[in-house]
Amino acid sequence: MKISRKQLIEKYIKFFKSKNHKEIQNSPLIPENDPTVLFTTAGMHPLVPFLLGQPHPQGKRLVNIQKCIRTGDIEEVGDKTHHTFFEMMGNWSLGDYWKEQAINLTFEFITKTLKIPKEKLAVTVFKGDKNAEKDTESAKIWEQLEIPKERIAFLDKKENWWGPAGKTGPCGPDTEIFYWSSKEKTPTKFKPEDENWVEIGNNVLMQYLKDEKENYNEAKQKNIDFGGGVERIIAILNNQDDNYQTEIWKPIIKEIEKLSNKKYKENQKEMRIIADHIKASCFILADGITPSNTEQGYVLRRLIRRAIRYARKLNLKNFTTKIAEPIFKIYDDYNNLTKNKKQILEELEKEENRFLETLEKGMKKFEKMTNDNKIDGKEAFLLYQSYGFPIEMTEELTKERKIKLDKKAFQKELQKHQQLSRTATEGKFKSGLADSSNQTTKLHTATHLLAEALRKILKKDIQQRGSNITAERLRFDFNFDRKLTNEELTKIENLVNKKITQCLDVKKQELTVKDAKKQGAQGIFDNKYRQKVNVYSIGDFSKEICAGPHAENISELGKFKITKESSSSAGVRRIKAILE
Repeated sequence: MKISRKQLIEKYIKFFKSKNHKEIQNSPLIPENDPTVLFTTAGMHPLVPFLLGQPHPQGKRLVNIQKCIRTGDIEEVGDKTHHTFFEMMGNWSLGDYWKEQAINLTFEFITKTLKIPKEKLAVTVFKGDKNAEKDTESAKIWEQLEIPKERIAFLDKKENWWGPAGKTGPCGPDTEIFYWSSKEKTPTKFKPEDENWVEIGNNVLMQYLKDEKENYNEAKQKNIDFGGGVERIIAILNNQDDNYQTEIWKPIIKEIEKLSNKKYKENQKEMRIIADHIKASCFILADGITPSNTEQGYVLRRLIRRAIRYARKLNLKNFTTKIAEPIFKIYDDYNNLTKNKKQILEELEKEENRFLETLEKGMKKFEKMTNDNKIDGKEAFLLYQSYGFPIEMTEELTKERKIKLDKKAFQKELQKHQQLSRTATEGKFKSGLADSSNQTTKLHTATHLLAEALRKILKKDIQQRGSNITAERLRFDFNFDRKLTNEELTKIENLVNKKITQCLDVKKQELTVKDAKKQGAQGIFDNKYRQKVNVYSIGDFSKEICAGPHAENISELGKFKITKESSSSAGVRRIKAILE
C-alpha cells in the first residue's frame, strides 16, 4: 500500500476514533513544568499526570500524533532508521482496556487498515525477573492472532520494560512489534539482533507501581501506552528499506545532492546526518529555542554544528537555509513551523556563520599545535570540544601534513568526558517525571501567580516560553524584550505575596477550548474546539489551562521571593524564584 505521511496520520486517527478514542492535541517539544528531560521524547510524556491517576478531561481512551526529539542515540543517526526528530503515533487506555484489547487493536490497525502481512511480523515480550513475572499473557494473545511461537522472543528488562520515568511511579513490561524489512524471504525464526527486523510499534503495559523501597506493586490504575514511528511505517508501506528515500526525507536529500553536486548513493551517512539534524533544528527553533551553551539551546547548537561539520565533507557552505526550505513544505500542517519560518532561517544562518568563524580560530590553534609534529589525545580533544573539530577532520589534517595523531588517547579523553556528561545529566534530571511532591506542587501553583503578576505589571500579552520546576525553585521563561528594573521586580514580588495573603482557593474546571478562551483563560489554543481541557482559577486573579499539580489554597505557599532575572534567548527573559 503506497501512502503519504498525511494519509497515514489520517488513517491512524480515524481508526482509533472509531474505537472510541478522543484525539488530543500535539504538545510542544519543550515539556511544560518538567525538570526531568530537555525535550518531549514520547507521546506519553505530556500525559504523566493522567497516567498517575488524575482524570483526563477527554476521558480514558486517547489518541494523537506527537512530535518528539530524542538525542540519546545521536551517534546512530546516519543509518536507515534512526532520527533525532520524529513523529509518534500514540494511543492510550487510562485504566480502561487492558492487554488483550490493546494488542488486538494494534494488530487490527497494522494488518487490516494498513494491510501489512502478518507473515512479515514478529514480536518481543518480557521474560520476567525477581520483580515481575514472565508475560505469558501477552505471548498467548499474540499466538491467538496467529503469530507463531518461533516469532515470539522473550527478552529481559533492558529490552522489554518501561519506566518508571523517575525513581518511583508507574512502570511495566512492554511488547514490541517488528517487521521484516529485507527483500529476502522472511526467516521462520525471529532473531531480534538481526537488523532486518525493524521495530514499528510498542505497547507499554503499565501494571506496576514502583515505590521508594524499590518494591514493584500491582497498580490500581493499569494503563496502556502504544507508540509507533511514522517515519518507519511510511518506509514499510512504500516498500522502502531506507527511511530517507520516502517523501518526508527525499526532497531534503535532493536539495543536498543539488547543492553538493554529489550523489546520495555514494554519500549516504553524511547526507542523512545533514538532513536529520537540520530538520530537528527547524522544529526546535519553531518552539522558541535559540542556539546557546546550555540545555535545549546547547542541543540545538550541537545539531546545527554537527550538520555543518558533515557538510564540509561534501564541500557545502552557506547551505543550512537552502536545505531547510523543503522542510516547510513537507510539514505545512504545523502552524508554528510555517509562521516562524523567517526567524528559523535567520537563526540557522547566524549559527552557521558563527561556527565557520570558530572553525577559522580552530585552524589557527591546530597550526600552533603541529610545531612538534604530533597531536596528542588532549590536544585532539580540545579541537573537538572547543572548536568543533570531529576527530575525522583532525585525522584528515594530520595525514595531509604527515603528522602523528594519538587517536587512542583522544578516545580515552572523549569517554572520560561522556561519562562526566552522563553523570551530570543523571544528577540534573533525577527527580523524575512523577515528581509531584508537596514543595513542587506549591512552586507549580506559584508560577500561575507569577505569570499573571508579569501581565499586570509589565504588559498584557506576556506568554510562557518555558518553565522548569524542581523541589527547590521555579524557573519561568516569558516573552519580553528588555531587562526588568529592580523596581519592576519588587512590584511583581509584592503582588504575588499580596495574593498569597488573601488565601484564595485554587479551583479546577473541565471546559472546551472554546469556552476556556471565552472565559479569558491563558494557555496554548489550537483549533480543536471540541477538546476539553483542565482550567485552574486562583480567585478572580489567574485563570490558566494546565495539567500540573496544584495546591488547594494559595495560603499554603509561604513567602514568594525572586532570586534572579536574566536573558534566556533573544526576546525571552527568565525569572528564578523560591518559596520561603
